[in-house]
Amino acid sequence: MTTTPERVDPNDVPSCQLPSGTAMPVLGLGTWQLTGPRGADLVMRAAELGYRSFDTAAEYGNEAEVGAGLARSGVPRSACFVTTKVWYECVRAGELEDNARRSLDRLRTDWIDLLLIHWPNANVPLAETIAALDRVVDAGVTRAIGVSNFPAGLLLQAMSLSRHPLATNQVEYHPALDQSRLLAILREHGMVLTAHTPLGMGRGLDDDLVHAIARDHGATPAQVVLRWLIQQDSVVAVPRTSNPARLHENLAAVRLTLTDDEMARIDALRRPDGRIVNPSFAPDWNA
Repeated sequence: MTTTPERVDPNDVPSCQLPSGTAMPVLGLGTWQLTGPRGADLVMRAAELGYRSFDTAAEYGNEAEVGAGLARSGVPRSACFVTTKVWYECVRAGELEDNARRSLDRLRTDWIDLLLIHWPNANVPLAETIAALDRVVDAGVTRAIGVSNFPAGLLLQAMSLSRHPLATNQVEYHPALDQSRLLAILREHGMVLTAHTPLGMGRGLDDDLVHAIARDHGATPAQVVLRWLIQQDSVVAVPRTSNPARLHENLAAVRLTLTDDEMARIDALRRPDGRIVNPSFAPDWNA
């Protein structure tokens, strides 16, 4: 006999206020690798369970599935927060704007809530890219803009170049990876850190400390790590799962509260070799 997972009331999921005035839920669904009918079905189920934030990208090849899943869920578009990204090879003037409009079409929506540059591109002047990103806001294609995988120095440059406030920097963040420098800059400027790979691809979930805290709270290790992230000021997380059973588990992390001591003990798990996502085209993370 199977049971239907308990729905999480979307009103119980806190939001971060973005500089644009838009509210972004602190916990959403990452959709990397969720393609085809199964991907669309998972997005639909997530919306039915209470998810209201959905993170995709042109490079994921699943914007159409995300749009279809949301349409099938029956949840009003105005109640959802959709983030997508322009691939780093498509950030020249004109090309970025064209790619943003194609994302809009694939998502089957009238607007994007948050549009990000997926990775920095050292071969394209940052001023050219940011000016194009500003024009996408001017055209009404997106309501907010930001960057992804930008080190601190490059983030500060991007902020200084943009006419519109940047909302977020989406970066890898989990207990093993120290992002304190970047987080301090984002907080200083009223921005949000969006944590991708928040569960460390499962590596941090085997830690004895995380398991002990989970047992104390009657929770799962994944819920503990997600709560550690979203309990921090100015941090949101977009965990990805292909397992429908994990959808409710991840979202239910909003019901957990960690003590200051537990937060500090998880903070101490950071280590020098904690980074997982580091492709050949990645920037100098210390810049």
